[in-house]
Amino acid sequence: MSLSATAVVETIPAFGRITPAESISSPAWRPYWLGLAAVLAWAALAAVTLVWPNKPAGFEEWAFTTELGIAAAIVAALWALLTLAASANAAFLPRVLGAFRYGAPWLIVSALCLTGWEILTAKTGVLPPPFFAPPSSLIDVYTSDYPRLADSTFNSVKLLLEGVVWGALIGFITGVSIGWSRAINYWVHPILRFVGPLPPTALLPISFFFFPSSHSASVFLIALATGFPVAILSWSGIAGVNKAYYDVARTMGASEWFLIFRVAIPAALPQVFVGLFMGLGGSFVVLIVAEMMGVKSGLGWYLTWAQGYASYANMYGALILMTIIFSSLISLLFAVRDRLLVWQKGIVKW
Repeated sequence: MSLSATAVVETIPAFGRITPAESISSPAWRPYWLGLAAVLAWAALAAVTLVWPNKPAGFEEWAFTTELGIAAAIVAALWALLTLAASANAAFLPRVLGAFRYGAPWLIVSALCLTGWEILTAKTGVLPPPFFAPPSSLIDVYTSDYPRLADSTFNSVKLLLEGVVWGALIGFITGVSIGWSRAINYWVHPILRFVGPLPPTALLPISFFFFPSSHSASVFLIALATGFPVAILSWSGIAGVNKAYYDVARTMGASEWFLIFRVAIPAALPQVFVGLFMGLGGSFVVLIVAEMMGVKSGLGWYLTWAQGYASYANMYGALILMTIIFSSLISLLFAVRDRLLVWQKGIVKW
């Protein structure tokens, strides 16, 4: 006996409406158990933070401990409300419920990590101060030192974008040129093979000598770190274009410039974005090293300053800020790639 598609669909209960005959261990119940686990994890963080007294840490007094506990309790309460809403009606805020299903495991892990961090630092002192600071110290850093952090962040992003834009532009033009022209390839390719693999940080002393300011030297080093992979991958993309595309375009009267801009470059764009991704990752390293060596404001400079004054909480705050900024730039690059390569949707896998 066969069932129609409608009959089969009608036998499947909607999300959040479990019949008594179903086991609570069925997949439909998993979001609720995950939601309950997230509520308990954040409630445990709130209890540990508020109830367990901090261990005396000599000259270090951990501020904002109470605020951290209250924030954890608020998160637990909000997650409990969302869990109840999800169990009551599957049609309630579908996008929120989608995030609820997807984000619950990460929310649990985050609460457990914060709880362990708090216990090992503020509560037991297993990780001794001032080298290790509890999560609440980050609130103190971001509220008390935000002018210096904001100025350093602005200068770092500005310096990074200058170097990346110049490096990507020059690397792209170089890669397209050596991929298209045999004459340019003959003269430029050996130079690229000789200079490109050299770590840009190894050129710090020379660049600070030849350039008029530490800012311009840092821009050069970041551009060098970005430009080499962009040039290599752009060249590879141009050289790997199927020759049949050119033959078809030529039979339709395409000019040389048309072949470059409308055939070669679009076909090579996936490789170009791989080079941009690699170059952007390398530019982060050069940025921090350059700022530690000669720039008077930036996140790299801020790290050196915090370490010099034994302000390790400030150092951790800057590291977390760098993580957010750099991962956001990578995500932005992926968004631009998806927009420009929409015609290759389903083909590009990274």
